Order: sequence, then structure tokens, then C-alpha cells
Amino acid sequence: MEIEKSQSYGEGGAEAILNVQPNTSISIAYHHLFGPHDDLMLLELDEKLLPDILNQRVTLRGQPDEDAVLCSQSKTYAIKFVGTSNCVFLIPPSNLSISLGASRNSNEKDHDNPTVASVIKVVPGSMELVEVAPRLDKLKLLLSENPYGFDEVSQMDTESTHRSRGLYAWNDLIEKVQASDEELCTGLRALSAVEIDGYWRLLDENFVDEILNLLLHNAVLNDWLLSALNEDEVLRVLEADGFPSKIVRHCLEVYGSKVDDDTRGGCTWRLEERPVCVHLARVILRGKKMKLERFMEEWRKKVPEGMNASFDVLEGEVLTENLGIETRIYAFSVSSLSSVPAERFSRLFQEKPKWDWKELQPFVRDLKVPGLSSEGLLLKYTRRTQPSADAEPIFSAR
Repeated sequence: MEIEKSQSYGEGGAEAILNVQPNTSISIAYHHLFGPHDDLMLLELDEKLLPDILNQRVTLRGQPDEDAVLCSQSKTYAIKFVGTSNCVFLIPPSNLSISLGASRNSNEKDHDNPTVASVIKVVPGSMELVEVAPRLDKLKLLLSENPYGFDEVSQMDTESTHRSRGLYAWNDLIEKVQASDEELCTGLRALSAVEIDGYWRLLDENFVDEILNLLLHNAVLNDWLLSALNEDEVLRVLEADGFPSKIVRHCLEVYGSKVDDDTRGGCTWRLEERPVCVHLARVILRGKKMKLERFMEEWRKKVPEGMNASFDVLEGEVLTENLGIETRIYAFSVSSLSSVPAERFSRLFQEKPKWDWKELQPFVRDLKVPGLSSEGLLLKYTRRTQPSADAEPIFSAR
């Protein structure tokens, strides 16, 4: 095939194509290394992600039985193959033959016909990145295998013992969980996980109960203000009862927040109403249903003085059911549900076939699907009915 306008294109590599001007053409031919080359694939990128790729700030994550994802520092992307009906030719640099050890004679032969661009592969399509939500359900499953409790407080475990018991360090988690580093950190915070001896752990529920009860009991005995707890004093008292300072400090972080107080020495904490009240409600309802009136009476007795046991703080933590004139309450926490929308809605409608919006909203507002709004999720997974214009909408399974 002749060139329409005589130009200097180089020696038949990718450089020749890069220099082609409008209204000109160039001949192509099979490279002597032409073949399927399954190890060569095209990847289509958003320009914003290009610096991370070029500077090797991305990783591929997934186990052999999972579809791989690509993770930047802050986001997770599914990798999808997109086929093309057009022929896409992959033309290597002109020095490829030399780098692969081709003979000098073959190079000289190519030089005799410098206007030919050599095609090494016909590409059937490209890989495309689609931002997805991090797959954090596996994180909770892994950390729930072996929660930290009373039996470990006085133990001195060796590294081999840790591994045999299925504990996970940071490097283990980034290998097993399909999420970016930032998303994984967010997931660990959401689970109230704590790093102990280099391994990320969840605390046993009964262990946390004991620490929080002891803290509230000592607050009464020592006239501590729950809005101004001195960290050093709290640690000293609870360490004397056998609780490690790291665990006690972690509980202060989970159930409280630091406050600025120049009048006191050391760090000062305030216990927050919602996490404390929710925890006490979970303890009361653990594994059983109760009459609503009885629950409220017991709950208010347990809630510390100065905190308000308002039913509103239990949004997303409990459900109620009416049996005749009686209302019963039971634990049903959003934290126990899957982060995969299809699985989440399936479980919700398995629990209750019909939901009003006030009930449903606390159980779906944390769902995050890139490119899909909350309204879009409802349209995709629910059927909305409204008996009359002024009635509250009812959601059922689609």
C-alpha cells in the first residue's frame, strides 16, 4: 500500500503512527512477533486517575475466587471488559524487536520498507474502570472470627498463636478485603475495631458491657461528671480492675468525645448520649423480644442521670411489631445488614413485607452506590404505593 504523501515516519513502529498528518496514509503489516499476546491489554482511564496509575499508587485486590478490583488510595473500581466491533491494532515501538532479541537480519529487512507500521496484536476490546462501593462485609466476617475478650486480657500470645487463631494485621486485611486504604480505615472505625499487638480486633460484647458498666459505676462512686471525665483518673481506676489502658481508652473513643478543658490537667472526655443509650438498649434486648412499655421502663432505669432515653436515638437499631393491642420491640440493627443493596433490600423485606418511609429510611440511608442516588436505589429495589394523596407512601419488594 503506497503512502499518499511522502513523509519521514521512522522505522515502522508506533512513532510512525504518532507522526501521521491529516490526509495522509501509511501501510501496515503483521509484525514478525504477531500473536494473541494475552498479557497485553488496553485500559481506559479517567484522566484524574492517570497520575495514580503512572506513579504506581494503585493496587489490584481480590482472592482467586473473586472478581479483581483496582484500588486507588481512596476509591475502589470494578474492572470490566468492553468489546469493540472495530479492529484496533496494537503497534509497538520500533525498538521492540531489539529488546526481544530479534535477529539483525529481520531488522534490516524492516528497514528496507520503513513506511510499514508493524501490528503485533489485534485488540478485541479494552478494560474499563467503574467506581463501586467498597466490599466491606467481608471485613466484619473476618474480624468477628475471634473477638477480644476477658480470656485474653492476661494472656501473652506469640505471633504463631495469633496466626493459628485467625487474627489479621493491616497487611492481611488489604490482601483479603476489596477496598481502598481510606475506605478500609473508615470500615474499621465503623466497626469500632482496635489494633492490639499489631492485629485488628473487635471487642467481645460482654467485655465491652463490663467496661462501660464499671465506668458508669465509678462515675457515681467518685462523683465524676460524665461530661468531663479525666482520662488519667479513669485509666487508673479501670486498670486497677484489670482492664488494659489501651482498651479503656478505645472505649472512651467509641462512647465519648474529647473536650477542651484548660481547667483540668490531662485529657478530658465527655460520654455521648446516643452511643451509650444505644448500647444499653442492645444489652436489654439481646436475643429477645419485649413489651415496649417494659423495655422503656428498664431502659430508663439503666440510662445514666443527665442522659435522655429518647426512643428516637434507637432509629436503625430496633423494630416494633403490633400483636393486637400489644406492641413488642426487638433488636434489628442496620450494622448487621449487608452493604450490597440487593442483599440489604432482600433482608429488609424478608423481615417485613411492607415499610413506611419513616421506618425504612434509617435502614437504607447508609447505602452508597457511585452514580446512583437514594431515589434511584428505591426505584430499583422497591415498589412504592400510596393509597391516597395525603397518605404516607408504603414500600414493598419489587
